[in-house]
Amino acid sequence: MLPIHYDEAITIPIAIISKQLQSILADSMGYILTGIVVGMALATTLVKLIKPDAILKHAFLNSLLNVSPLWFVVRIIGAIFIVLTFNQIGFEAIYSGNTGGLVFNDLLPVLFSVFIFAGMLLPLLLNFGLLELFGTILTKIMRPIFNLPGRSAIDCMASWLGDGSVGILMTSKQYEARFYTQREAAVIGTTFSAVSITFSLVVISQVKLEHLFIPFYLTVCLAGIVAAIVVPKLPPLRWKKDTYIDDTPRHADDEVIPQGYNVFSWGLHNALNKAEQAGGIKQVFIEGIKNVVDMVLGIIPVVMAIGTTALMIAEYTPIFEYLGMPFIPLLELLQVPDATKASSTIVVGFADMFIPAILASTIDSEMTRFIIAAMSVTQLIYMSEVGALLIGSKIPVNFVELFVIFILRTLTTLPVIAGIAHLIF
Repeated sequence: MLPIHYDEAITIPIAIISKQLQSILADSMGYILTGIVVGMALATTLVKLIKPDAILKHAFLNSLLNVSPLWFVVRIIGAIFIVLTFNQIGFEAIYSGNTGGLVFNDLLPVLFSVFIFAGMLLPLLLNFGLLELFGTILTKIMRPIFNLPGRSAIDCMASWLGDGSVGILMTSKQYEARFYTQREAAVIGTTFSAVSITFSLVVISQVKLEHLFIPFYLTVCLAGIVAAIVVPKLPPLRWKKDTYIDDTPRHADDEVIPQGYNVFSWGLHNALNKAEQAGGIKQVFIEGIKNVVDMVLGIIPVVMAIGTTALMIAEYTPIFEYLGMPFIPLLELLQVPDATKASSTIVVGFADMFIPAILASTIDSEMTRFIIAAMSVTQLIYMSEVGALLIGSKIPVNFVELFVIFILRTLTTLPVIAGIAHLIF
């Protein structure tokens, strides 16, 4: 996670090695991904039909293969979509470069390579005291401002420097391990899985405003902080229970520093205790392998199904255009030029974060392009990746809640971004 300067950009080692893996597997990546998604659909079908004891009695394999009817259907849809896309057959609406082709060629290879290394290395991040040390130190900031544990700042940092998917995976694993309550996991997953610096640069480049990257990213950070304070205080996040995954309540004294310790010494004490329980190399390796299997086999089929469906709705129906119409009066009130064109890009970000930037690139006003680019990054919830990952994880949020959170984030961040845009332009 340590930020380094590489290839004229700030990034983290995991992002570099995942890109190297992508380039090595470039020729066979399509076969690998298709095999994974189709294989999971077949394996899940067989488990549903045969119900083998060996799998049903094995906790890990049971949770991976014996899924609910909804997720079973999602895996079947994912398999159909990936076969049609890989072979370029059937309906063009499914496999075109703006729908299934975008998910298959651009998104899944990135997720696959990130999951391989993130899954293997995640135990090093979670099991050796780093979160305990920084979590204790940062609680004094995170709890009063965001009503979250200090360790949630690490999830945000992993997303900010590397990839939003890494932050979501960390949050999900921490939730399953009873470090976060249902409310905390839902808030962190939908609020702190920030878009990486690298991808933010891609977005601002798409709207031809690279020279404004620093004010753009500062605007994104400020709007993101405002949303992180406001949105969790509103439903549906406000309604989430403050209990752990097994419905046990959070202990009120969880974050109290005992007498004789200061913030740092107590954090170090907790970190050393955690590191002592980490186990040997074999245990860490087995946990890493389980993470990789869980992420690659469990999440990639979901992303293919949900991501493609969302992009098809965005590409071939006017639904997002109609949903954007109520924003026209707000955009006009905020004196945003080309308000009608801008409105059609606002809600489409729910399908994929990059689509608003593509649509905005044809708008004449630099100020409007700046606002749309910043909006697309701060909205955070997009179904082609983050939304599908959240739904596919154990984090307690559903599709409707994600859409409501997306709209709330839009309404909260738009005035902030428009205000700063008026100062810049």
